Amino acid sequence: MPPVSPPNSADSSPVDPALARNVRAFGWAALFNDTATEMSYWLLPQFLVGVLGAGPMAFGLIEGAAETVASFGRLASGFLADRWRRRKPLAASGYTVANLAKPLLALSQSWGQVFWIRFFDRAAKGFRAAPRDAIIAESVPASQRGAAFGFRQAMDSAGAMAGPLTALLLLPVFLGDVRKVFWAATVPGLASIAVAWLAVREVRPAAPAPGKATEGVLAGLGGVDRGLWLILAAVALFSLGNSSDLFLILRAQNLGVRPELAPALGFVFNVVYTLLSWPAGKLSDRIPRRFLIVLGYAVYALVYLGFARAGSAHVIWLLMPLYGLYYALTEGVLKAWISDLVPSGRRASVYGIFNWMVGVTMLPASLAAGWMWQRYSPATPFYFSAGLAFAAVILLALAGTSRART
Repeated sequence: MPPVSPPNSADSSPVDPALARNVRAFGWAALFNDTATEMSYWLLPQFLVGVLGAGPMAFGLIEGAAETVASFGRLASGFLADRWRRRKPLAASGYTVANLAKPLLALSQSWGQVFWIRFFDRAAKGFRAAPRDAIIAESVPASQRGAAFGFRQAMDSAGAMAGPLTALLLLPVFLGDVRKVFWAATVPGLASIAVAWLAVREVRPAAPAPGKATEGVLAGLGGVDRGLWLILAAVALFSLGNSSDLFLILRAQNLGVRPELAPALGFVFNVVYTLLSWPAGKLSDRIPRRFLIVLGYAVYALVYLGFARAGSAHVIWLLMPLYGLYYALTEGVLKAWISDLVPSGRRASVYGIFNWMVGVTMLPASLAAGWMWQRYSPATPFYFSAGLAFAAVILLALAGTSRART
């Protein structure tokens, strides 16, 4: 299938259906992929603690190391995508490796084996992120990037909603055997692989100006808008307190939520995430994207304060929908904002740098959360995360509002 050229960024007409097929294709790949992922993810605390005997520090090590290796995959794939000017093979390979690794959880006999499975799963996730986001950014006009990223995010979270729901339905059928649920996740995983390879079309980035070809992994940041530096600084600060979501599940169980209801928490969270991601993306095409991201980080801080101060399980069920609101306001909108500030030929590299920075902080953030949980109290890591989120809000409020780079 021949590659296509990026659309004219100045065009504000409705998205061309033939070109927008990439947005739809990546949306379906995300839906199937996250269905497979979330069928397993919300059962991992129960599996690690109840079956394999792991504790909070093991949680921090597994998730922190997994996200750290994912961050280096993002950095490398972004650089390679701009260097080779071929993005689809990198993105599709990431979906393939991740969905072949996930079912191996069913064979795990120790938390060390889970460590390596999550390691390869997250590494593959990282490897696909930057080239995928660059293809999406270049498959629609600049005036519709927020909607495009919001749609993909909504499909992603729809899969994340379907995953816990499917796990809840399958657990009684399998008599509570979580290993069989892990095996069942193979089916949507294979569907994700097929869509990524067969439905996505390559979109060539604009050729770099003479003498401006990418020369190194960090070269994509050369000469970018000042606002991007403030965004990266704010996200780095925020990410230092953004430990694995497994700690939210562990805290919920600490407050009395039964382990078998963990997938229901994921379902509640993802209902809000799914319903609001696309509207939030479209809204960011009409108002400064910064406003939504600042609001999202403020919501995150309030949610984590709630987890810190909660005295019963009932509060958790009220906080999880708000956590979905935070994701809807920030995930796709941040990527659209970055694409506004970076030219086409360097977009994958900058996405790689951005995602690397988010992921590389996951290891210290998760290890610190596990340490604070055991050394002080289960509430302490949530106070810490809320404080850094409020500080990030201040930095984001200072970021520029430049728009629509081509």
